[in-house]
Amino acid sequence: MKKIRSQISKNRIAIISISGVLLLFLLYNIFSVNIVQALSKYGSRGEEVRTIQTKLKRWGYYNGNVDGIFGSQTLAAVKYFQRKNGLVVDGIAGKRTLEAMGIFTSSGNSGSSSSSSDLNLLSRLVYGEARGEPYSGQVAVAAVVLNRVKSSSFPNSISGVIYQKGAFNVVDDGQINLTPNSTARKAAQDALNGWDPSYGSIYYFNPSTATNKWIWSRPHVVTIGKHRFCK
Repeated sequence: MKKIRSQISKNRIAIISISGVLLLFLLYNIFSVNIVQALSKYGSRGEEVRTIQTKLKRWGYYNGNVDGIFGSQTLAAVKYFQRKNGLVVDGIAGKRTLEAMGIFTSSGNSGSSSSSSDLNLLSRLVYGEARGEPYSGQVAVAAVVLNRVKSSSFPNSISGVIYQKGAFNVVDDGQINLTPNSTARKAAQDALNGWDPSYGSIYYFNPSTATNKWIWSRPHVVTIGKHRFCK
């Protein structure tokens, strides 16, 4: 009888232990999902909201206070950003909207995620702005973006430069969302690796279509294909 009771006790302990492990596993997965799927929406508060407000204000989409409170002004600014950049206009800063802003919520690989996202976004910009141009001209377009990131006169991130209000026509007309080809990706990577055929240029334009008189006043550096690069 004592042996039977002892065995029953051991079985109960084993069951309790297994149940505990399963419970911990379940809780871990629940909280992990919540972290990965984190998003900001109307009524949210915190550092992520502050980051969103800071970026949108820098790019000209938001004129309110950077207070970390997702109110009506922030909601309108997020919708404006989504509308201008071909995203679902729901006012919720979900995964795709956050990535378009250069904000990454996944834990553990933020550096590699950021690097991969920068390459993808820069590739899309190159494809939209310069597909059909000579290869060096495509690299030069990517280099202009990177030169702006380095300049104190522009946002300090690739996404910030590309999504700055009025900076690139392909953002306004939605071509930024086209899937880039392998050539555009290679050109973007070469620019990220340090090649700059634009020689430090921070502007470029097509002389045959440009109507802005101001852009013609910029010091000319080099012409590649249809694009004139300048400082």
